[in-house]
Amino acid sequence: MTFLPADFHFLRPEWFYALVPLVLVLWFIKRWRSQATGWQGIVAGHLYQHLVTGKQSSTRSPFVPFLTLAWMLGVIALAGPTWERIPQPVYQVKTGHIIVMDMSLSMRATDITPDRLSRAKYKAIDLVNLIDEGDMGLVAYAGDAFVISPLTQDASTLKALLPGLSPEIMPVAGSDPVLGLQAAEELLRSAGFQTGVLYWITDGVEISQMKGLSDFLSETPYTVNILGVGTAEGAPIKQLNGELLKRNNGSIVIPKLNGGALQQLSRQGGGRFTELTADDRDIRSLAKTDRFDNRETREDDQDNQGDEWREAGPYLLLLLLPIAALAFRRGVIFILLVGVGTSLPAPEALAQQQSTPPEAMAADTASEPVKPVLSWWQKPFLNADQQGLAAYEARQYDSATNDFDDTAWQGAAQYRNGDYMAAAQSFAALDTAQGYYNQGNALAKAGELDAAIEAYDKALARQPEFPAAQENKELLEQLKEQQEQQQQNDQQQDQSEQDQQNQDDSQQQDGESDNSDQQSEPQNSEGQQEGQQDGQQDNQPQPNDANQEQQNEGEENQQQGDEQQNDEQQADNEARQAEAQQASTERTERDKETQQRLDNLLRRVPDDPAFLLKRKMQLEAQKRQYRRPPDSNRSDW
Repeated sequence: MTFLPADFHFLRPEWFYALVPLVLVLWFIKRWRSQATGWQGIVAGHLYQHLVTGKQSSTRSPFVPFLTLAWMLGVIALAGPTWERIPQPVYQVKTGHIIVMDMSLSMRATDITPDRLSRAKYKAIDLVNLIDEGDMGLVAYAGDAFVISPLTQDASTLKALLPGLSPEIMPVAGSDPVLGLQAAEELLRSAGFQTGVLYWITDGVEISQMKGLSDFLSETPYTVNILGVGTAEGAPIKQLNGELLKRNNGSIVIPKLNGGALQQLSRQGGGRFTELTADDRDIRSLAKTDRFDNRETREDDQDNQGDEWREAGPYLLLLLLPIAALAFRRGVIFILLVGVGTSLPAPEALAQQQSTPPEAMAADTASEPVKPVLSWWQKPFLNADQQGLAAYEARQYDSATNDFDDTAWQGAAQYRNGDYMAAAQSFAALDTAQGYYNQGNALAKAGELDAAIEAYDKALARQPEFPAAQENKELLEQLKEQQEQQQQNDQQQDQSEQDQQNQDDSQQQDGESDNSDQQSEPQNSEGQQEGQQDGQQDNQPQPNDANQEQQNEGEENQQQGDEQQNDEQQADNEARQAEAQQASTERTERDKETQQRLDNLLRRVPDDPAFLLKRKMQLEAQKRQYRRPPDSNRSDW
């Protein structure tokens, strides 16, 4: 700890007013002591001192000096003497950045090589690279203003869109900077930024536009920095076809940069004005690079130490302990007991839980009995929510659920305990956007996707700008679609398996019926032969070889029938496989045709960001033309 006299100061100097009562008390004590004996009115003053000397010495006590010393030490301690900063990181307020580009035809002027527009776009890209943090957006304006890129943290998006900007893609000709600045302000305001910076890159304004710009800059809460592009002499406007822009009377238009007017506007906007330079001085001036360069300074730099100071007042209170001991005497033991009692460590159960890892604590709570978080002497000093918070931090969620009176904390404890349906009911009672969001999370954990999506809808209805609720809702909708698709696929697969099984059963039944028919035919022939043999036996005897031949013929017929059935079944399987292969080939050909058509459609889409921006702004301008009256005073450049 180093003492720097230049940094020594008091954090709360108003406490020195408390010395005034001390002066009054000392004056009262002195007056009271002077009138304590009553002899002052009778004995002369020069004699009174000698007559009552013994009395004074016997009644004099250290009370007044100790009171004065204790009072002064207490006042100085309360005033907060300090001379050392506390090292701590300094975080800057989140700020939005919007680049407002002038896309009027005057940006085609050639007083700057190659022209104003090209240099302005290069400067805008350099500005994006220099900022390179936070949310950045891009707005372009001519006769009307359009948001080219909403606020994003991806700087490459702006760098990809800037080269495609040109006056020719703007659907409304002219120059209306008020609309451009208003669009940028609305972009920051809708994103919830309390602070922001508008970087306005322009080649000048008309005198008739000064009042509207002045009114806007005096009311906007955001800083407006201006970069002037062009020269005071000006130059003709060279169009894409090589011709110079002319007025209706045939004179050539020569726009000039009025730096004085832009500098006046920058002061009203609380920002800076700079003209375009060949190096990066202009961009660094706009971006206030000293704000970014401070991050690279040494750790002991005062600007990076924060505004917290190490207070020395509590150390002065230690000097009051002997005085307090002398004043209270026997009460010193009581003070020591109170001090020791207040400095006792936390109970054993709480200390163990704080030193135990979360994973081990979760396992222990499942196998060991839960120990109380708070001791009996702590609970009377805490309300129900404070007791529940202690149990919640100790991961004793069952106890926390019963202790909490606050519905939100009770739902959080139920959620952590795995009782998601009870947590959903608790969060629903809040009737707030955050409550419905938490209810949706609990229902999603419980597997109630439809109810969770409905809860997210309620949260978005109360707070439309709720990115977390929107993302969770979209995720659940995708998950629900996947489940439905999986169910449909399972049903189709089960149906196809059932159809295949039925087809196999029917084929098996057909094969069995064919076998029974073929087997019945030999039996009938054998019966007929037996009848003939009986008749022939009556007439004349037959040898046994004829009967054996007929039996062999029946067996051969049965074997031929089995072979014919197997051949037919094999032919059916081959035909089925051929049909499946043909269907697969046709499906593949259809997929190839579909992909080819999609490729052809994609080739027809122009790979030109400027064209897409132009179409986007044309559609937006068509919607606006019915809501905004035309400006007859607006020029075409």
